[in-house]
Amino acid sequence: MLIFKINSFLKNTLRALGINIRVRTSLILIESFLKKCFPVTTEIELIRIGDQTDGGYLISNDLDDIEACFSPGVAETASFELELARRGIRSYLADYSVNAAPVKNELFHFEKKYLGNTNNEVYMTLDAWVKKNIKNEEKDLLLQMDIEGAEYDVLMDASPEIIKRFRIIIIEFHDLISLVDPFGYKIINTVFSNLLKSHAIVHIHPNNVSQPIKVGKYFIPPTMEFTFLRRDRIKEYSNTNIFPHPLDFACIKTKADFKLPDCWYEQKH
Repeated sequence: MLIFKINSFLKNTLRALGINIRVRTSLILIESFLKKCFPVTTEIELIRIGDQTDGGYLISNDLDDIEACFSPGVAETASFELELARRGIRSYLADYSVNAAPVKNELFHFEKKYLGNTNNEVYMTLDAWVKKNIKNEEKDLLLQMDIEGAEYDVLMDASPEIIKRFRIIIIEFHDLISLVDPFGYKIINTVFSNLLKSHAIVHIHPNNVSQPIKVGKYFIPPTMEFTFLRRDRIKEYSNTNIFPHPLDFACIKTKADFKLPDCWYEQKH
């Protein structure tokens, strides 16, 4: 969303100049959103798939019978998809800005298109991409998405039926500081509400590309990785209250890391 990206750019520019960002969203609404995002620990352990840096993610160890991974946004490495391939899981990759996947593998299927909210020569929707490649609607899938802010367009457009096809969803959410703006809050809250109808958050990891921003008594990391597990896979759960996870690593090794701010998970009393 262009306006969304412009708002984020302006906020970052003002912050760099030492100018405070005006919080227009009610802090009560922000608190409500944060509580909605409290992660849970389930009976299924978390494992790390991919490198011990950006591109590696913690997911629920529930990969049996996963038909395929859909992974829009092609980076310079594909450690996540390569590890899935070693487990016999094929990956569908997509990115219009490059001509091929970063490495060759017989289980990789590349499409030169961006993921978005329309279908044309450059863009395709998540629904269209999945339906084109996976005909059996009963097969469970995995979604790993890091597309630099375009995730909101994609997820606002995606149908509930397609979202439910994904047993595990890993998304790096960008521009989370836009929660302070009513327009940004509405978009982000709607996207998360739609996901949480069928999935639970089982892990959150801040990207240390930028430090958390203080909003009232809360701290919002602008970019964070969220892992979701479909609720029908969960038998038991409790609120997670210890961060970081032992398998967490800094996304950028050359920058100081920080833990998930306390307001993003339920505290022990």
